[in-house]
Amino acid sequence: MQPNIPDSSQKRVVIIGAGFAGLNIAEKLSGKEVQIVLIDKNNYHQFPPLFYQVATAGLEPSSISFPLRKVFQHKNNVHIRVAIVQNVSPLTNEVITDLGAIKYDFLVIATGTDTNFFGNKDIEKFAIPMKSVSEALFLRNRILSNFESALSCSTEEERLGLLNIVVAGGGPTGVEISGTLADMRRTVLPKDFPELDFKKMNIVLMEGSPKVLGSMSEQAAAKGKEYLEKLGVTVRLNTRVKDYDGQYVTLDNEERIRTNTLVWATGVKGNVLQGIDPAVIIKGRIKVDQYNKVESYSNIYAIGDVSTMSVEKFPNGHPQLAQVAIQQGKNLAKNILSTLNDKEIKPFKYLDLGSMATVGRNLAVVDLPFFKFQGFFAWVTWMFVHLFSLLGTKNKLFTFINWVWNYFTYDQYLRLIIKPRRNPSEIQ
Repeated sequence: MQPNIPDSSQKRVVIIGAGFAGLNIAEKLSGKEVQIVLIDKNNYHQFPPLFYQVATAGLEPSSISFPLRKVFQHKNNVHIRVAIVQNVSPLTNEVITDLGAIKYDFLVIATGTDTNFFGNKDIEKFAIPMKSVSEALFLRNRILSNFESALSCSTEEERLGLLNIVVAGGGPTGVEISGTLADMRRTVLPKDFPELDFKKMNIVLMEGSPKVLGSMSEQAAAKGKEYLEKLGVTVRLNTRVKDYDGQYVTLDNEERIRTNTLVWATGVKGNVLQGIDPAVIIKGRIKVDQYNKVESYSNIYAIGDVSTMSVEKFPNGHPQLAQVAIQQGKNLAKNILSTLNDKEIKPFKYLDLGSMATVGRNLAVVDLPFFKFQGFFAWVTWMFVHLFSLLGTKNKLFTFINWVWNYFTYDQYLRLIIKPRRNPSEIQ
């Protein structure tokens, strides 16, 4: 196979990764006097802040995904290739993929992060992460399948293992999925499974630090914990998951919790490509200068979660947030065009627009630069911001309809167990 990128007199910008960072730089460069090659292992852009809603049957995967070819349908200078990048060859200015080698004049690494299991093979084998739409869908299948199995199990211990859910990680993802599961336990699941006693279902959130929502204000963290406990979530602070065998979670104090479902929402590591000098890799992220250029390279850049830029306000790198990735993508696009036109380039300066997290129905926390608030208005604000951040009018409309339906009916109607067949011989 060959990538078959057409020859062009224009400079070629190869972008690896179609997340927030990669998509934004590609959009800003589309229609300009450059040739763009956008490489991703998927043919769609996905919206990570709403993965937990797919996992809890609130949204379909298609509602938070958008085809890349649709985004660039009328941009003739953008060439999309669905491929796996194997390594980078800076000496020859090539990206080596499973389709073959792709030459570049400028290389932009926007590969984001993946789940970090910190070397624990058992947790990696049995826990369920949420770093992609497919993993969120897998978690949805697991949770619903467990409830179905709980109807037929022979012992109370086995039933509790199927009902109980442990979430490791008290960041926004862990808080949001814990709160949503608690809402479902109260309003949805008893209607679907009247034979099960959901008062016995335990939802436990583990956080290794002294507070949940550690990247947010003390006020937001305190309210987040209060809201979770109000919903019946057991919050364990200063507690880490040490091991997991598929049936028992072992904590760092050797306590064991019976559960068949451990959601791993803690720890990320940069998707660093082979071929990049290990000397510029700092704690799993690629070290860049104030223009997002990778140190010791003249035409390789890294943006978004995979990069780390040390500045006075963020000596250990910017927070791994969508807004950082979006802003870096837009700034780098301008700088590449400025470089080609012999104009002055501008250093990246992060404009903090705030952060937010939803905890449950009518419950959220919002930290804006000059204003912090919680409760129902914060929840409405969270919904408004995330709704309009989705790509595509159709996705916005379907998501809005789902949210309105769920709100007034106390019901998510997408509780389907959809498991792919591995091969035709399994079809009976």
